[in-house]
Amino acid sequence: MTEPSDESTGKAILPLFPLQTVLLPGTHLPLHIFEPRYRQLMADLVGDVVPDREFGVVALRSAMIREVSGPEHVHEVGCSTVLREAKRLPDGRFDVVTTARRRFRLLEIDRVSAPYLIGSVEWVPDDRVASVHGDTVARLADVAKAAHRRYCESAWNADDWTTPPDDGDIAALAYRLTADCLLPLEDRQRLLEETNPLRRLRIACRLLTREAGFLSTLGAVPMPLEELGEFTRPSNLN
Repeated sequence: MTEPSDESTGKAILPLFPLQTVLLPGTHLPLHIFEPRYRQLMADLVGDVVPDREFGVVALRSAMIREVSGPEHVHEVGCSTVLREAKRLPDGRFDVVTTARRRFRLLEIDRVSAPYLIGSVEWVPDDRVASVHGDTVARLADVAKAAHRRYCESAWNADDWTTPPDDGDIAALAYRLTADCLLPLEDRQRLLEETNPLRRLRIACRLLTREAGFLSTLGAVPMPLEELGEFTRPSNLN
């Protein structure tokens, strides 16, 4: 079955949940679970069969993929998420909420040990960034927040978004600013894979500026994320 993380090697065994979306650290993921193998996964999470109630979300490389038979069908870098709330419905389905935790790189997929996929993974930490003057970081954060504000003012009603609180965690800011924004899967994957916090924030700023420009020019609002039956839009913790 599954095993606890090995903190000394940075490797772990995780149940996998492939989705047509990219989960970013620090976001909530509400799910409606109806497929039998993922009902079993939820039962194992609730029953503490899976250590720490943690499993991995990996993005499918194509919306046409209906069955994952190997690592080539999903993106290599995914994000773990921890079960926070679970409601079992009378017919065996589940409504759950999870909180995204940490990135991993998928090494191998096991399709036989459980009804659901099991992944051998290694954790992906951020790079250590050389010392940067505080004013430079603050200016970059302000520019990114301004881009987020322009996007949200174009995309959402005033009551549907807020500016993330300034807690000084520059490593998490790019995730917080883009969590509720309907970016293409490839862009979200790029953010997930970027391990330099400052470069990730610059990427987020460019993406939000680009999308705000599209919305302003077209006079349109973003299309909803793909309806996958078992997925609803991730939401920012804040």
